[in-house]
Amino acid sequence: MTDPRKPPLLDPAVLARLGTLKLRVRAITEGVLTGLHKSPHHGQSVEFAEHKEYAPGDEIRHIDWKAYGKFDKYYVKRFEQETNLRAYLVVDSSGSMGYRSDPAGMTKLEYASALAASLAYLLVRQQDAAGLVLVQGQVAGAIPPRASAGHLVPVLDALESAKAEGTTRLGSAVDWIIEHAPRRSSVLVFSDLFDPDAQVLRQLAQLGRRKHEVTLFHVLDRAELEFPFDDPTLFLSMEDARQVEAHGRDVRKGYLDVLGRWLEEVKRTAAEADVDYALCRTDRPLEEVLLPFLARRERSAA
Repeated sequence: MTDPRKPPLLDPAVLARLGTLKLRVRAITEGVLTGLHKSPHHGQSVEFAEHKEYAPGDEIRHIDWKAYGKFDKYYVKRFEQETNLRAYLVVDSSGSMGYRSDPAGMTKLEYASALAASLAYLLVRQQDAAGLVLVQGQVAGAIPPRASAGHLVPVLDALESAKAEGTTRLGSAVDWIIEHAPRRSSVLVFSDLFDPDAQVLRQLAQLGRRKHEVTLFHVLDRAELEFPFDDPTLFLSMEDARQVEAHGRDVRKGYLDVLGRWLEEVKRTAAEADVDYALCRTDRPLEEVLLPFLARRERSAA
């Protein structure tokens, strides 16, 4: 039975506003999300690529008779295959993603799942392929990319039933994609980055070196960004047994200073690793994240 407090994964108002935008990948990737994607794989297509000399077994209907008249040899047209974009939605479902400061609001995992579900819907609607990788201390579940509408059902079911628990190791998702994604793909990562491995962004950069496009949606709660605690408070880790008791007013400045330096380091490292970065506050409407992201994809693919 669906939890009535749980926000719906597919918000019709958000999807209605996204209806006129198309998700495109940058020029360095293979394909654009416009219904017409190109790759260097040869096959039946409307896109002419090059000639090759005729050989037994080639289709006669592909002979270029103008080239024959010019060179007195038979040449066959070769074509580029239209192919769909393949996107892997990597969602961090570790314990820290279960945090929410507002009992009426979304947890970080619910917010990340709503973002991922909206993008999966747009991808499949445009006949592109969307897959899902849930990651904790290791890959907790994976659904390979498919482009059929029916494929949305297991993706959304997996997101809906995901529970925030365990530790974080995004590197395990990187390893999984390297092993299972031989083609160039778009990798969309949704995480709070509370990963004990300080090299996690460098690990994501490995995907870029393999010609994948990587986008990081950095999902954080308002309280994590503003630290609105004044009284003595017991802070509990959601991924292990650690706990700290502190007076909010006494530690706020130091916390915000450390947070600011960390966020700047994350942004700088992401830029150096050619990872697109978007900070996502769970108290802000989803379209404030999705619309700028899709607009950037439109501009970069133009």
